[in-house]
Amino acid sequence: DATNIFDTPAVSVITPVDYDHLEMLGPELSKIAWEKAGIIKADRPVVCARQRDEALAVIEAEAQAVGAPLTLVGRDADIWRDRGRLMVQASDRLLDLPPPALPGPHQFDNAGLAALALLALDDPRITEAALGRGAETATWPGRFQRLKDGPLGRLAAARGSDLWLDGAHNPHGAEALARTCAEMGARDRRPLVLVVGQFARKDPRGFFAAFRDLPLKVIATTFDSPTALSPEALAEAAAAEGLPVATAPDVSAAVALALTGGGPPPRVVICGGLHFVGEVLALSPETWPS
Repeated sequence: DATNIFDTPAVSVITPVDYDHLEMLGPELSKIAWEKAGIIKADRPVVCARQRDEALAVIEAEAQAVGAPLTLVGRDADIWRDRGRLMVQASDRLLDLPPPALPGPHQFDNAGLAALALLALDDPRITEAALGRGAETATWPGRFQRLKDGPLGRLAAARGSDLWLDGAHNPHGAEALARTCAEMGARDRRPLVLVVGQFARKDPRGFFAAFRDLPLKVIATTFDSPTALSPEALAEAAAAEGLPVATAPDVSAAVALALTGGGPPPRVVICGGLHFVGEVLALSPETWPS
């Protein structure tokens, strides 16, 4: 959220503004949008994702005040998925790109926004083929990352389960993760278990609310930080949203618990925060991208 490193950025990009870091940015969505709009600079292009009206009004006003040309998805450009392909409608062309390598329906929006930002550079070297290669080869550790190696990955593989790692930690991220899990569940109806660890300053009930319509089990745990929620406090928030929940003292114990019992091998998703994700990745360099 430090947006003022460069006075004259080549292009500024604003992803969907939602409620997060309220202790520093909020609590109103308009206040958060005002902070995010600090990335808008005089006479420099801005590419902006679809926004709630309250946030959009602030972003549009700031762009107009400093004379920054604004490209708004849904008004000046569009992004959609068509038969598995990523379609990006810019002001002067229609791009038909391969699907992004990163899992989840929200990654189509992210990849499309990145493509529009690159087009705003107006560099002849950035061809449609280059954009396609970027979409289909991008990697992002901790964003619905499949863990096949490392101690936890091997533990899951021995049970016949698949193990995933995602940094979602706020309600907006939880909604994206829930949609991804729902899409995967529609193709493969194995049981779903969420292993969750969060900071105390987050909104755990808002996070868990995104999963109320999914058949799943939650295992609440914690990580090495004095400001992490206890498993018991996290479990209370999950139970308040009507989710079945158990507790475990750490992520290794939580994954082991998720894999116990009879029935089909579950799909296990570790999530809840980037600090928590970092602790999981630190268990083994085998999980790091090459």
